[in-house]
Amino acid sequence: MMSEIKSSNQGSVHEVVRSAHRELTELMRQRAGIMARIGTIKKTLSGLAQIFGESVLDDDLLELLDLAPSKRTPGLTRACREVLMSSPEPRTAEGICEILESNYAEVWQRQKNPIASVTTVLNRLVEYSEASSDWNEKRKRVWKWSAVAEKNSSLLSNNDEDDDLTSPPTYKNSF
Repeated sequence: MMSEIKSSNQGSVHEVVRSAHRELTELMRQRAGIMARIGTIKKTLSGLAQIFGESVLDDDLLELLDLAPSKRTPGLTRACREVLMSSPEPRTAEGICEILESNYAEVWQRQKNPIASVTTVLNRLVEYSEASSDWNEKRKRVWKWSAVAEKNSSLLSNNDEDDDLTSPPTYKNSF
């Protein structure tokens, strides 16, 4: 009797788990789409502000775009976003660290392990669909802002011949 109840409950639990899994997967997909759209809109507005001046944006927009004067020093995530957005080509974590060290000294000095911190931030930006990562011709990992990623996605070639999923993809052209 007890095993029948337990078996019946397990069936219900499994259905709840499957349902929650489907819903979570759909919500994560939606979040990725929303974050990509937010990134595109921010990039567009930032570009318009660069072309026509920040006066075309009100204070609320300036704050949303992280362009408003801040009372505190910018954080590492914001600094990494700014570096990626201003970079026309993909950058390694080391390359981003060099820029941060020279242009964002206060942020840089607060890091105990800068390369690890920057890599963590870059991977989070990929999760948010704000950036993407690939491998360069030297087989080093590189990151780029999502708008740049879309433009360069045709550079990747398919690695189906060897099905080696542990190695980075090969490129038709180098970055």
